Amino acid sequence: MRLPRIIGHRGARACAPENTLAGIAEAARQGATWVEFDVKLSRDRVPILMHDDDLMATAGVDRKVADTDWTALAALDTLPAFLLRYPEAGRAYFARHGNRRAPIPSLEEALRLALRLGLGVNIEIKPCPGRAVETAVIALGIARLFWPVHRPPPLVSSFSFASLATARQVAPDWPRGLLLDRVPPRWRDLADRLDVATINVDAARLTAHRVWALRAAGRPVLAYTVNHPARARLLLRWGVASVFTDRPGHLARILS
Repeated sequence: MRLPRIIGHRGARACAPENTLAGIAEAARQGATWVEFDVKLSRDRVPILMHDDDLMATAGVDRKVADTDWTALAALDTLPAFLLRYPEAGRAYFARHGNRRAPIPSLEEALRLALRLGLGVNIEIKPCPGRAVETAVIALGIARLFWPVHRPPPLVSSFSFASLATARQVAPDWPRGLLLDRVPPRWRDLADRLDVATINVDAARLTAHRVWALRAAGRPVLAYTVNHPARARLLLRWGVASVFTDRPGHLARILS
């Protein structure tokens, strides 16, 4: 698996509404060759792009994702919440795109766009509580229908061990990434048991020695979320293979 140094986090989270088609397109516009996005299930089991279990931060609606059908989710607009969260970036985005809606997309829509833009993809399985297995089965079942066999397969990552174990059954030939906040003492046994291809770690937890130890297991180390060029440069010098960033264009310009 060939990994880029920079992967757009939730598209280009600080530059366009996160986990949207607009965000994926913005990451590509900034020169990203890979994007990461989160996948959950709607109440009626449609895989959608969404990070949080509720819709407040993304769409300003006090409702749980797992309690909302796809048709209702697709009708929501994430642009107003983005403009409030990132006023400066929002003004730049608004100047470029105007008041164009940024709806919550389905996984199918996101994959079709990524393919059209020639992007590599990291699908993070981000299940709502109690839906770890179901989310992996449905999301990867659909992803395998739409992802061409001649293209390098997506990297499938998750904090959920159950989702990763299910991904190994549903898509055994697709690489998996073990997402970790804190690196547990028996991380190597866990990585071997889940047969993962990468280890994706919170950048704030990484030291030169920790990166060396993780790489000694023979798996690339990916670091999230890195928005400061000096930190990105240091992590890459330590041997981190890729960094996830909310500002792929900015980081790429500084690191080039």
